[in-house]
This record gives sequence, C-alpha cells and structure tokens, in this order.
Amino acid sequence: MPPPFLVVGESVADVISPRGGRPTTHPGGSPANVAYGLARLGEAVELLTELGDDEDGMLLRTHLERAGVGVRVGRPDPARRTPRATAVLDGTGAARYEFDIEWALDPAAPAPRCRHLHTGSLAVLLEPGASTVRQVVDEARVEATVSLDPNIRPALSGSPPEARARVERLAAVADIVKASDEDLQWLYPGDTLDAAAGRLLRCGPALVVVTRGAAGACARTAAGMVDVAAPPTRVVDTVGAGDSFMAAMLHELARRDLVGAARRCRLRELDADLVRQVLGVAARAAAVTVSRAGAALPTRDELRA
Repeated sequence: MPPPFLVVGESVADVISPRGGRPTTHPGGSPANVAYGLARLGEAVELLTELGDDEDGMLLRTHLERAGVGVRVGRPDPARRTPRATAVLDGTGAARYEFDIEWALDPAAPAPRCRHLHTGSLAVLLEPGASTVRQVVDEARVEATVSLDPNIRPALSGSPPEARARVERLAAVADIVKASDEDLQWLYPGDTLDAAAGRLLRCGPALVVVTRGAAGACARTAAGMVDVAAPPTRVVDTVGAGDSFMAAMLHELARRDLVGAARRCRLRELDADLVRQVLGVAARAAAVTVSRAGAALPTRDELRA
C-alpha cells in the first residue's frame, strides 16, 4: 500500500514585517505549510518542492525535516534561489504579501506514490512548474484522492479568467477543493460565495470547502451546505491559517479512512454530520495557528487540547 500523503508545491521563506516591528523570517509557502501541518499531526508525508542552496533553503529544509516531512527536490541548480514572500501586517494582524518567486518544478523529479495528493497555490498557477504539477496529479490520482487549494496571490496568478480556467481544470480531477472567501471573490467577481462554491462543485469534486476567517467555514456537497463557526481566539496574525485548516481537514479525513482512490465513492456520500465534524477539527487547528506568530501549525496534542 502506498504511503499516506504527498504534497506538491512551493516552499517559501516568509519575511514577516509587523507595523513598527523588526522583520523576522519564518518557513512558509502554502503547500510546504500543509506538509508541515500534516507531519505535526502525526501523518507520514512527503513534499515535492524546489529549494535553493542558500540560507533560506537550509532554514526551510531543517524546519520541515525536524517535523518529520520527507523533502524531495529536483536536480541541483546553484543559480536557484529559494522563493521569498514578505508579509506586511496591518493593525489587525492580516497579511499583505509581496513575492520574489520562480516556480519551475523539475519534470524529471520522480513523484512518490501516495494515498492522497495535495497541491495548490502558486504551484498550480505559475509556469513552467504548473504544467509539471498537473502531470503529477494525473498520474497520482489512479491510486490517490486529490485535494486543491488555489490560495490565490493576485500579483502572481495572472488574470482572473486565466487563473479561473486553471483552477477549474484541476478541480475537475480533484476530490476536495478548499478556497478562502477572498479566493472566490477574486476568481468569480460578482458571484456570491455560495454561487462560486457551486461553480467549483459542478467541475467535479465531491467536497468544496470555503473558509471565511472569523465567520467560520462552510462546505458544499451534492447533498447541500454545511456551516461551522470559528472558535473564539486571540488573533496575533493570520499567516498559515488556511494551511492549518487544510492540513487538519486532511488529517481528520485520513483518520476516518476517507483517503485513497478506493475511498473516492465514500467521499461522495459524506453526510452533513460527518462533514461538520471534520470542518470543526479544521477550524480548531486554524484558531490555534492565528493565536501565535507565523505559520505555527498545531501538533496533534495541541489540537486535541
């Protein structure tokens, strides 16, 4: 049986710049955060990514491997720099990002087998790496369920129609799509969140989840809508909140034996109570993450507590 999780996507050095404070560098990148979060929750996970042979690359690799993530990178390239994102925080802790990123995943880098593949963010929108990611997804889904988080970064995602076409093509081969309210507002300007989620659901996934910050989260399935509230928490910053939600949701689905191609039909038959329980776990994980600086995703013990 293949190992549980493979995450495919970018690893980024997040430079957190609070108003009036000193910038600090944290490991980040949405896919890398999800891999880290899964490992912190006790899951076996590998990350297929790209890192430079530089200080930021060493920071990211050490951070991931200490959590238990198996890090796989393409062919060595001395000229490659590890991607950077500067997050400028406003008075509420919300982040505005500025990016210095290239994404060119090596097509020759072998993708390990898995029972579930997660991808998203710049990895599925930024060429030339996005085309390689699609190939990996198409090959993996024979054995694996697939999840997608578009995690839109407007400065690097192309125009909304271009990004929407890419996201919908991947949603058509995904089992689970998670998007924030801001993602959907950018992808589908003028649509309500419910209408936008419905458009993604009609592409083919079994489950479309929308995170709404302090307003909680909701999920669309063929059977209808499920809503959960956000647990009360003190917000330090929102960096990594969506990734924490994603990792905990996948962890909970795996705990309930709902990942892997053989479970695809069961995902399409989830009842509202089970979806609500899964989203509740994910919302608690996000609440822990926003209560501390950077993408500090919870451990399994912290989530249970």
